[in-house]
Amino acid sequence: MNNIAYHKAIELLQTVSTSAGFLASAENTANYKRVWARDGVICGLAALASGDEKLIETFKSTLQTLAKNQHKIGTIPSNVLISDDKNEVSYGGLAGRVDAVTWFVIGICQYAFYKADISFVAKYNREIEKCFELLDAWEFNNKHLMYVPLSGNWADEYITDGYVLYDQLLRIWALKSYNYFVKSNAISDKINKIKEQIEINFIPNAVGEKYHERAYNELKFQDFAPCSFSPSGYKTQFDAFANSLFLMLNIGNETFQENTMNYFIHLQSQTNFQLIPAFWPPIQTTDLDWNLLKNNCKYEFRNYPNEFHNGGTWPMVNGFYGLALLSKNKIKEANSLLEHLNEANAVEDFGFYENFNTKTEAPNGVKYCAWSAAATVLLHQSVHNNFKLLL
Repeated sequence: MNNIAYHKAIELLQTVSTSAGFLASAENTANYKRVWARDGVICGLAALASGDEKLIETFKSTLQTLAKNQHKIGTIPSNVLISDDKNEVSYGGLAGRVDAVTWFVIGICQYAFYKADISFVAKYNREIEKCFELLDAWEFNNKHLMYVPLSGNWADEYITDGYVLYDQLLRIWALKSYNYFVKSNAISDKINKIKEQIEINFIPNAVGEKYHERAYNELKFQDFAPCSFSPSGYKTQFDAFANSLFLMLNIGNETFQENTMNYFIHLQSQTNFQLIPAFWPPIQTTDLDWNLLKNNCKYEFRNYPNEFHNGGTWPMVNGFYGLALLSKNKIKEANSLLEHLNEANAVEDFGFYENFNTKTEAPNGVKYCAWSAAATVLLHQSVHNNFKLLL
């Protein structure tokens, strides 16, 4: 299954390759026939892992498209539509997309690292610096954590807002990636300050002044970092993407990292899929956050319990969970996860669905989703050929 799934994934990435970059899906769905920042970069990381020069060239085109359409204040497009009739640039829907900025920087640096070409970073130095200036501004209080609006990242119809863990961690990854090339003491200092604030505010029994001391002290921490907090308090769902990054970037003390990994493995064992839901537990209609969830959609409501962001299972997220397993030398577990990931991607003759209902295993969302294929490629090459990202 693994080899067949890998080749099917490569075929899908080839299908969504255009001269402007990777499209989000091969399905004829208007909003997905665009070059997206986060989707495109994740597909690009898979391209690097594959070693396929044509896919790597598409990754380069993706980055060029994003850079060309950077807003004058530094914002990277959420997505770009390029057609014979017109070019259309979107910086977000109900809110802007903070993670488009960090994924762009990560993409530039990962491409340069793979190619051993520092000149590629130098070529986009001004664009990268503008990105970091914007991220600094989004702190608002100059205390090292960015304030992210509701609908401000990939989970754009979910309830996370304020100091969202996922976005803080992507910023660290972006800064570390850039600093690999520029070796700036100021950037090193900034990375350490962000890490310190994450550990103080997202890990139990941490020493240091909290952003929201009362809410922190009232919180009953579990064996993982909560997904976000804001002036209204903490949102405590398990965010699999964020906690995967937490492990990959090796943040927090060894005990907390071990507890987080154990939680991952336990949760995985409880699902029929043997995969990890994106957020857990699902928000139910009787929960306080249901009203916030049900109104956060621009077109149609998709966040029913166990679906989409609300407890749905995403192959893309599981790809990063697999990388987290490998970062902790869990080779056997990563190999097993890859098999389950490929089984999910193979549903309906390799439909590469966007996500699945975690309870019923029914496929959801868009078919032939490029970053679902990217997850297989990234994890396969990391397990079998020791591919390494710049972390």
